[in-house]
Amino acid sequence: MTGWQKSSFSGGGAGNECVELAHGDSTVLLRESDVPARQIALTRDSLAALLRRIQAERR
Repeated sequence: MTGWQKSSFSGGGAGNECVELAHGDSTVLLRESDVPARQIALTRDSLAALLRRIQAERR
């Protein structure tokens, strides 16, 4: 069974949508809590690149 970790930016109440992460064999898994069956598998390098891109676009 995969152990999911909730984002620290998510609220703690019921109904809060959040991003969750889990470690796969050689990947990091991402999902939204409101659609847990839909998952994205990324390498650590791909996840780092995605986060850098998001941060760059927020500036």
